[in-house]
Amino acid sequence: MSTSQQPDPRDRPARLSVGVVGAGRVGPALAASLQLAGHRPVAVSGVSDASRRRAERMLPDVPMVPPAEVLARAELVLLTVPDDVLPGLVEGLAETGAVKPGQLLVHTSGRYGARVLDPALRAGALPLALHPAMTFTGTPVDVQRLAGCSFGVTAPEELRLAAEALVIEMGGEPEWIAEERRPLYHAALALGANHLITLVAQSMDLLREAGVAAPDRMLGPLLGAALDNALRSGDAALTGPVARGDAGTVAAHVSELRRHAPQTVAGYLAMARATADRALAHGLLKPELAEDLLGVLANGTDGTNGTDGSNGTDGSNGTDGAEGDAR
Repeated sequence: MSTSQQPDPRDRPARLSVGVVGAGRVGPALAASLQLAGHRPVAVSGVSDASRRRAERMLPDVPMVPPAEVLARAELVLLTVPDDVLPGLVEGLAETGAVKPGQLLVHTSGRYGARVLDPALRAGALPLALHPAMTFTGTPVDVQRLAGCSFGVTAPEELRLAAEALVIEMGGEPEWIAEERRPLYHAALALGANHLITLVAQSMDLLREAGVAAPDRMLGPLLGAALDNALRSGDAALTGPVARGDAGTVAAHVSELRRHAPQTVAGYLAMARATADRALAHGLLKPELAEDLLGVLANGTDGTNGTDGSNGTDGSNGTDGAEGDAR
């Protein structure tokens, strides 16, 4: 085995000077990753004290300057600001003459493609949309997580190879997203990742209420297995009372949630309805069991339709039950 040392990236000639506009959780991590690939961060801008501390931790010795000065110093500029801020920022930079011809201008918004950079394009910039499909902490661990991370890439066709090369240099996997598909792409990621955090946090709260001392330890193996099964098998991985058609169990869940955590009922019912639809469509939920289940979900109660709090002794909805809800 060779004992020769690998060259330090800092010993290689830097290929591009890199600037960051918006020292949130994403920008410093991407700049640090590009630095590992041989590029040279030269400037960063940030407003809040937290941004400044984050930049100092992730990009030590890189000066904090105003956004226009970042563009003046850098050949590759990362615009890592919130989605709603991005269009106005781009227009402002272009109108003030901060954008330089031939400058690579990269934004990391999932919502927008390259078209949001049109004002900078008219000023001569080279527009790229590189969105990492990853959640960020604002700590050095983010750089490690970029290894193997998919990036949603959108750019003019003539810049496609350059965009994909930058992603690969950061350790990521480029995934081409058409301009008109960016909002759908972003909605899909938000649905899966952002809502997952809400669901997990609610689940942990309920487990604490139920007396579980370490809900994170209880949920970890279960959720890890569920996620792995879902990614491997899709809807075939569905389990639980909704997929089985256990209307009584679901009714009991709704009743308990109304008593202990009423703020979670709407979300539980919405997800249960969506789960029931998918389970029916894929043949996991038997149609003969779906009627009572969908009646419970439609009513959003403890499964009763009458004023006397019962549906009959057999647990059905009675002769005037919610057949329409099952169709």
